[in-house]
Amino acid sequence: MMTHRKAVLVMVAATLMWSIAGVVTRHLESARAFEVTFWRSGFNALALLLMLSWLRGPAALWQTVRQGDRSLWISAVCWCVMYTAFMVAMTLTTVANVLITMALAPLLTAVGSRLFLHHRLAGRTWVAIVVACLGIGWMYAREVGLSGSQHLLGVVVALGVPVAAAVNWTLMQHLHHGDDEAGDMLPAVLLGATMSALLVLPLALPFQASPRDLGLLALLGVVQLAIPCLLAMVASRVLKAPELSLLALLEVVFGVAWAWLGAGEQPSVAVLGGGLLVLGALAANETLALRERTAA
Repeated sequence: MMTHRKAVLVMVAATLMWSIAGVVTRHLESARAFEVTFWRSGFNALALLLMLSWLRGPAALWQTVRQGDRSLWISAVCWCVMYTAFMVAMTLTTVANVLITMALAPLLTAVGSRLFLHHRLAGRTWVAIVVACLGIGWMYAREVGLSGSQHLLGVVVALGVPVAAAVNWTLMQHLHHGDDEAGDMLPAVLLGATMSALLVLPLALPFQASPRDLGLLALLGVVQLAIPCLLAMVASRVLKAPELSLLALLEVVFGVAWAWLGAGEQPSVAVLGGGLLVLGALAANETLALRERTAA
């Protein structure tokens, strides 16, 4: 079975790949809004189909989907909501509003784990969640705005991301409990990507993406979604749901770094300070957890 330390490294690698979305979309030429969501989810689904067919075999993959229970389809819907709500919210409100709304994920996951799984979280985890959320708030406090009904709608749509993430991570923990023999939930990621692409297809027409755009969107579908989502599902077999969600906040910090390096968007003092708070909270939580396991 994967060790806790390796699971943390796997999740960090996943967040690093998730974080390239912003800098890559900065270089799109003509694809916009729903079309970006369609191609990103579509390439994601295609990549997942090929990878899972190679890992499981086409017949076994189809059998898993056909015989999948309610948990598989709940997880698939969660992935669909996360894939779709993020990009739709970006078209309705500011990036800051979306990111701060997404930062609620660790808190919602911790509450869900406590209410539905009756798990008692360590005090250090609660502190880390609060400090990390404050760090995200500090990073984007000056840019936050809710003026107008469209911005409010954007925040409501963005709220679907942390809610779906909280449900998904809590469900994964309930199913696995660290057991590698638990049911195969990787096809849920494929189903979610397929649902997302089909959902936005009518709104994505007519297509306007250039060949260069399609190449970048294929990169997003494979490297930014397919691979890291599979890695996150593997890590979910070992890590607790609140820990998964807390580590996922690294996506915001890495995203700022990518925008700085790849798009010339120099971060402000608030962004750097908030990012250090997030990293410090995560590092402290993992260090204390390691000491507890060593002592035990």
